[in-house]
Amino acid sequence: MAHMIGSRLVHLSLKYANRVAPRAFVPLKCQRLCFRTSSILDVAGKELLMPSLSPTMESGTIVKWFKKEGDKINPGDAIADIQTDKAIVTMEFDDEGILAKIIISEGTKDIKVGTLIALTVELDEDWKTVEMPDSSSVQTPSAAPASSEQSSPAANIEPPPGQQNISMPALSPTMTSGTIIKWLKKEGDAVEPGDALADIQTDKAVMTFELEEEGVLAKILVPESSQVEVGQLIAIMVEKGMDWKQVVIPTSTKSAPSAAPDSVQPTGVKASSSEQVYGLAVKRLLEEYGLSSGSIKGTGRTNRLLKSDVLAYIQAHNVKKVTPKSASAPETPKVQLSRPGISDTPPGRPSPYEDIEISNIRAVIAKRLGESKRTIPHSYALMDINIDKLIELRGKLKTENINVSINDFVTKAVAHALVECPDINTWYQNGQIVRVSKVDVSVAVATKTGLITPIVSDTATKSLTDISKNIRELAEKAKNGKLKPHEFQGGSFTISNLGMFGIKEFSAIINPPQTAVLAVGAGREELDFSLMKVTKMTTRLSYDRRAIDEDQAADFLAILKAMLEDPAFLAAGKVQALRYKRDAY
Repeated sequence: MAHMIGSRLVHLSLKYANRVAPRAFVPLKCQRLCFRTSSILDVAGKELLMPSLSPTMESGTIVKWFKKEGDKINPGDAIADIQTDKAIVTMEFDDEGILAKIIISEGTKDIKVGTLIALTVELDEDWKTVEMPDSSSVQTPSAAPASSEQSSPAANIEPPPGQQNISMPALSPTMTSGTIIKWLKKEGDAVEPGDALADIQTDKAVMTFELEEEGVLAKILVPESSQVEVGQLIAIMVEKGMDWKQVVIPTSTKSAPSAAPDSVQPTGVKASSSEQVYGLAVKRLLEEYGLSSGSIKGTGRTNRLLKSDVLAYIQAHNVKKVTPKSASAPETPKVQLSRPGISDTPPGRPSPYEDIEISNIRAVIAKRLGESKRTIPHSYALMDINIDKLIELRGKLKTENINVSINDFVTKAVAHALVECPDINTWYQNGQIVRVSKVDVSVAVATKTGLITPIVSDTATKSLTDISKNIRELAEKAKNGKLKPHEFQGGSFTISNLGMFGIKEFSAIINPPQTAVLAVGAGREELDFSLMKVTKMTTRLSYDRRAIDEDQAADFLAILKAMLEDPAFLAAGKVQALRYKRDAY
């Protein structure tokens, strides 16, 4: 106390001395003592703001504080785990001091970048007397974006003490909704930090949703196979020791989205959690035969009535069609004209047509490809490459138990061509061309749910065998739905190879914000000018004409051709990789 009053007296003496004489030099330590105090007892702390931890981050969630109030912080210490739009990133402190006040608590969502989250003080200051800033200077993070308030009104309701509402998470930057494939915990199960709660199908892949807190899963609000908007409540968890059966369910969850995008409420059946859901094809079939969904037991995933269930019931009970009231005579010839030679299905027999439900991933792929083709001016450049030497070298490597594919050679050659042609290794964002510092090649992999492009990161610095191993591991993960976000988000260039399927040549669609994609066809034998047999492979570059000129595309393909026609460098050369590494850093 005596020390702080003395500091105050020094401050006052300097204040009045400056009225009659020039300001005297004050040592740095004394400046901190004199000018960092706003009153005798209060210390003005340094503001710690929500950082921008990814290029596209606009807001974040504080998952966990690693320091508590009063803890000393050294340069490089981890302060907190923050969930960005990409992943959970650890925020580190670059200075030294004491964490004086935590303003934003753990679990607070959608904290905008630049929001004040904590205060620190110098090591020689009393952290307990830190002065809180004016309330006008502290931004209050909203509970959810404005666009999600209508779809998830319950997200803004504060749960009772000891109870935590769990919302559908955004597991990828572009995810707006997800499908709960499987609940990995059941009601009443204990949950530990890091436990997997559910498998969720996003617009990219099937991903596991993990929890960072401990507790007991009290209530599952959304059944399996349900498609849910991001931010919608899906479950409730309570603290250990509480009676999980007495959980308070928010009344506003009644407006939650239905269990599937095409599900409907059956006529005359009261809506409840045990009610069967079904698609439009099933609804049409029920109406045609005058059936009620309540009289037929569904065999699909939780509470889902399938078309095959209805057809089996019709056949077993010899149910006849009923004429709908809205039926009109002109409808029949229209159907006959649209399906020439196809007669109506006889009563009691299953329909020859099958409705295939579109997966969330495939729906997003369709949307993205449409946007890319519609908004990006695609230009194309094609080149034939002689791969006889490449096939010969691959055979020699195979005798040495080094198994590499044609696609591995292509990936390696593309990486070096991108180093030579940095104008191709670019993104087009917000009306600007962004030159990417690293070469990260995305390789298209076909899965049951659609096409996905895992990334061979830092491709130009890797050897041919490393690239081969990397691609095999990523392809296996992709097919099993085990890819992590950083393994498929991003990339500076894409390769799509259909040569193994016998496709001679094709055109690929650009994957924005990338500016180019290479389509690789199968090798084929031809006669050259001297009537000798040669093996040629067609490559077609699709490029964004806003970012890449014709001569730049031609240079890229010329370098690619030279490398693949003389591939010894790709198998043994290190100069290019070393030069790339030097230039990148």
